[in-house]
Amino acid sequence: MLFRPLNGGPVVKHILLIGFGLVMLYPLLWMISSSLKPEELIFREPGLWPSQVTTENYTEGWYALKHPFGYYLWNSAVITVLSVVANLVACSLAAYAFARLNFPLKKLWFAIMLGTIMLPHHVTIVPQYIMFSKLDLINTIWPLVMPKVLATDAFFIFLMVQFIRTLPRELDEAAEIDGAGYWRIFIRVVMPLCMPALATTAIFTFIWTWNDFLSQLLYLNNPDNFTVPVALRTFLDASSDSSWGPMFAMSIIALGPIFGFFLAGQKYLIRGVATTGLK
Repeated sequence: MLFRPLNGGPVVKHILLIGFGLVMLYPLLWMISSSLKPEELIFREPGLWPSQVTTENYTEGWYALKHPFGYYLWNSAVITVLSVVANLVACSLAAYAFARLNFPLKKLWFAIMLGTIMLPHHVTIVPQYIMFSKLDLINTIWPLVMPKVLATDAFFIFLMVQFIRTLPRELDEAAEIDGAGYWRIFIRVVMPLCMPALATTAIFTFIWTWNDFLSQLLYLNNPDNFTVPVALRTFLDASSDSSWGPMFAMSIIALGPIFGFFLAGQKYLIRGVATTGLK
């Protein structure tokens, strides 16, 4: 036959996936379009293609608050970087202990750790606030970073435990024969092989910390300490006019670090998710 009938299955599947992707991206595309419209046209023209294009929203939004918006980006970057580093160090240490070491009541402590995953954040936020208030740490970054130092994110501990369990124990035994102790095995053998799990932890910690609004609103009361989510909230006012255009423009800028960090570690993220939980 000169002409073969086309198999419509894959074509229909790709069309449906593209359509579903466009539906998922529509809010982002609408926000980008709205950030380039004059503020009086944002809700008057709901379409994606603006009849008038302007960049005044970006200029106005950058200087609309007490400090330039870059100041709040820096505040968020400091808290996020410290949280990522603290989570990587603390959670990897806890995971190595659960996966490789033997200590009393190991299974019980592991079960308790897993149980904390089911504990909602809103249940613990009140006692945490009281504790940090008595320590006079309110309006500082420490209530946001200190829990990471103490490895309170059980999800990442479990993720790393499952990944470390997939590594052959013969590697540890070979290092022990060469005279390596627990610390040297952890640093020189286990951690280099855990890059996918570490990258997954770093990416999710970065995204969750950068987007965290409730905790940062609760602990950071001084406008000089505001982060990006709290600063974006100040563009809205329930009692007067809200600056929608500048808020959309600054929201687009705030998404840049998230997309950049995700794209940089996407390869490791896929490997980490694909190989976690095999054992």
